[in-house]
Amino acid sequence: MNLKKTWLAGLMLLITLGCSNMKPVDYANTAPEFDLFEFFEGEQQAWGVFIDRFGKLRKRFQVTIVGTIENDQLKLDEWFNYDDGTTEQRTWLITRIDKHQYTGSANDIIGTAHGETYGSALQWQYQMDLTIGGSDWRVHFNDWMFLLDQNTMVNKAVVTKFGFKLGEVILFFRKE
Repeated sequence: MNLKKTWLAGLMLLITLGCSNMKPVDYANTAPEFDLFEFFEGEQQAWGVFIDRFGKLRKRFQVTIVGTIENDQLKLDEWFNYDDGTTEQRTWLITRIDKHQYTGSANDIIGTAHGETYGSALQWQYQMDLTIGGSDWRVHFNDWMFLLDQNTMVNKAVVTKFGFKLGEVILFFRKE
């Protein structure tokens, strides 16, 4: 009985430690101020990796992004090139709700993505289906983007399923 309680307490501790208390408003006084529409208007290049939950590098990729603003919406066309030769294309439509809130949709995103920005930080959350080992998995992305200067941004996304971490995506963006 004690072993069962100890195991359960350990599991609860791991779950608690895995939950982030970080909130966008915590970055309200940081600079430069991140305006999602301003940063992504025009062309950007991005380079990234996917690291699994065991710390193993699984994928490297490069992304070309072209952003256009039409009717108070930001349209992002993204072209991914992976190190294994595969390619992928995604188009985001992002709407500014107010100074801090955004929503978005894309061809392979489930439902609506939600974003919140304060200071130099943006938190962007959404769900999508990923094919892993021949099976489709519905996963949650919790992206944190930090503007380093007006032309450079770093993005760390934690990918989870049922609250358990599957891996991380780390991206560096450079505005042309």
